[in-house]
Amino acid sequence: MSAKNTPKKEIQEKENLFPLSWMNYKLMIIGFAIIVLGFILMAGGGSTDPNVFNPDIFSFRRITLAPVVVLFGFAFVGYAIMKREKKDS
Repeated sequence: MSAKNTPKKEIQEKENLFPLSWMNYKLMIIGFAIIVLGFILMAGGGSTDPNVFNPDIFSFRRITLAPVVVLFGFAFVGYAIMKREKKDS
């Protein structure tokens, strides 16, 4: 084994091959769960009778809360992709 490629350097070189770490993937899964929650909050409001208007479709939950949750989820996924691990050097 040459002094140029010590085992520690080989491990660091292999770690540099992957653009994202496990922490990034965990954060992205959390972000996708937040997005799904937002879409679940947006769902509903259907009517069995098409001749009857259902004013519940204009509730605070569907018009304001759900889109804010979805946007927060997308922002969180963006943060998860951009976050870098702190290197101990």
